[in-house]
Amino acid sequence: LVSILLTRQVVQPIRRAAESAERLRGGRLTERLAVRGRDDIGRLATSFNSMAESMQKQIQRLEELSRVQQRFVSDVSHELRTPLTTIRMASELLYASSDEFDPASAKAVQLLQQQSERFETLLNDLLEISRLDAGVVKLDLDSTDMRAMADRVIESLSSVAKDLAVPVECISVGDVGLVQCDVRRVERIVRNLISNAIEHGGGETVHVVVSGEENCVTISVRDHGSGLKPGEAALVFNRFWRADPARQRTLGGTGLGLAISLEDARLHGGWLEADGEVGKGAHFRLVLQRDPLDTSVSVSTNVPLPIAEFDSWLSEVS
Repeated sequence: LVSILLTRQVVQPIRRAAESAERLRGGRLTERLAVRGRDDIGRLATSFNSMAESMQKQIQRLEELSRVQQRFVSDVSHELRTPLTTIRMASELLYASSDEFDPASAKAVQLLQQQSERFETLLNDLLEISRLDAGVVKLDLDSTDMRAMADRVIESLSSVAKDLAVPVECISVGDVGLVQCDVRRVERIVRNLISNAIEHGGGETVHVVVSGEENCVTISVRDHGSGLKPGEAALVFNRFWRADPARQRTLGGTGLGLAISLEDARLHGGWLEADGEVGKGAHFRLVLQRDPLDTSVSVSTNVPLPIAEFDSWLSEVS
C-alpha cells in the first residue's frame, strides 16, 4: 500500500511532467501541467507552467520580430526600385555619351554605371531572400541536363575567366542524365559557385565535376586559391559574410549569393556543402536528387567532400 501510494503521489506526477516537457520540446507551446496541492509536486507544476509561458511569449515575440524584419526588407526593396530605375536610366544615358567627356568625368560615369548595376543586383537578392524567408517560393520544375547546364554557365563566364587568367575545366562522371529541377534556381547556384571559384582561384585551374548516380546528381566546384581557414566552411553560407573584409569583390558580388544558393538547394531536397584548407583552395559540393518531389528516396553521393579525398577521387575517375 505504501508503494502504491508513493507511486501515485510521486512517480506519476513526475512522469506526467516528463511527457509534458517532451510535448513542449516538440513545439506544443500551449502545454501546461495541472497544479494539484501546494507540496513539492505542486510547486514543480507551477514552475513548469511559468517556464512554458515565458518560452511561449519569447518565441512569439521573436516570430513577430522576424515577420517585421521580413516585411521591412521586402517593403524597402520594393520602394527603392522606382528611384533605382531612374538612376539606371540616367547612368545609361550618361554612359552612352561618356566618349564626349573628359577622362575624369568619363571615369565617374563608368563608376556610376557599375555601382548602379550592383545596387540593382543587391535589391534583387534582398527580394529573393525575403521571399525565401517568408516561405512563399514555389519551384517551377522541368527536366534538364546538368552537364549541359554546367557548360552553359562556364560559357557565360568565359570572358571573366579570361580576364582573370583562370582556366575552367568541366568533366562528367557516370551517367549524368536528366534532373527534375527549377532550372533558373539551379543555374543560379552553379553560376555562384563557379564565379566565386574564378574570383578566388588565384589564377589556378578551376575544376567543375558533374557526377551522375542512381538517385542524384552532384556538381563539384574545386579551386586552388587561398582556401578556407578552420571553421570558415560553416560560415561561407552566412549572409554578407566575407573571409577577408579588406578584400574587394572583383565580380561585384552582394554577399548574398551563397546564402541564396543554400536555400535553393534545400528547396530541391538537396544540400550544399563546402570544405577547404588555407593555401590549398576550396571545394563546394551541390547534391540534387533527380526528383525533388519523391520523398521516399534516400539521397547519398559517392563524391567525397574533404578536398584531400576529393582530389584523390578525381585523379582516379579522370
